[in-house]
Amino acid sequence: MDLDSASSPAAPVVYPRVDGWSPTSGLALAVGNFDGVHLGHAEIVRRLRATADRLGVPAAVLTFDPHPATIVRPGAAPVPLTTPARRAELLLALGIDAVLVQPVDRRFVALEAEAFYHDLLRDRLRVRAIVEGADFHFGRGRRGDVGLLAALAAADGVAVEIVAPVVAAGAAVSSSRVRELVASGDITGANRLSTGPFRVTGEVGHGAHRGAALGFPTANLAAIATLLPAAGVYAARAVLPDGRVHAAAVHIGPNASFGETAVSVEAHLVGFTGDLYGSRLDVDFLARLRDTRRFDAIDDLVAQMRSDVEATARIAAPPATGPAPRSDHAT
Repeated sequence: MDLDSASSPAAPVVYPRVDGWSPTSGLALAVGNFDGVHLGHAEIVRRLRATADRLGVPAAVLTFDPHPATIVRPGAAPVPLTTPARRAELLLALGIDAVLVQPVDRRFVALEAEAFYHDLLRDRLRVRAIVEGADFHFGRGRRGDVGLLAALAAADGVAVEIVAPVVAAGAAVSSSRVRELVASGDITGANRLSTGPFRVTGEVGHGAHRGAALGFPTANLAAIATLLPAAGVYAARAVLPDGRVHAAAVHIGPNASFGETAVSVEAHLVGFTGDLYGSRLDVDFLARLRDTRRFDAIDDLVAQMRSDVEATARIAAPPATGPAPRSDHAT
């Protein structure tokens, strides 16, 4: 399948469920940001999978990197919940055949709605069916909606299915709702609406080494591209580069006990010994333990850290099913 063309936007990056994925007879497709991969997205994927199976074609999701709003209105663009790799991992786990991550630039966001459909969906991806949420918009200025999509697709004999929002606790599940929960520190609430735990990925750098001196060495995460939960202490699981999983007590915020004001992300991996400097670390947040606070006495700080680690060990004991899969390969 030729995804590249000099007259079209840049070709999507493909995350296949099986290496060598290459549809020859078109595909069933869902298009959207799919940020956070929440329960509403899961329902779209469920319907997409059913449609693809009925037609005998692969099921794929087309998503975007970066979010188009970062180009059109950068000052108001939402901070992402997921990296493209994490998004692909979660979507593939729902049973689709491939995730296509479309590079977004000024040329792409300038595409009129009709060109978006004709050039990208019909001609390049050869869609046979499209499954979308009711609030789907596409093309320059978000002019295209599900009504226009249905009209354009009907002319080509392409089926369009619209999926109603999923409602939980009396409100529609959305990326904005999940984002608000994460930003407030309600990780438990955010995870209830999502298909996987909220993850932060960063590169381990050097810190002040105070944790090691207190008996609780930490991995200091930098270069984080996604939203951070509110300041606090959290129980989490950290996935090492080799796939091993450790319970992790994570502190987000300034180290007030040492007079610092800069926000840092520090993870103490329970039972881990070794050197992680320069490594990428995935941290899956499971529960909020407490607010951050200032401790005037070091002994009080150490006692609280010990309590945090004990709580984390109870909540975040790694599953006994072996190393977690990594999500950083694409074709």
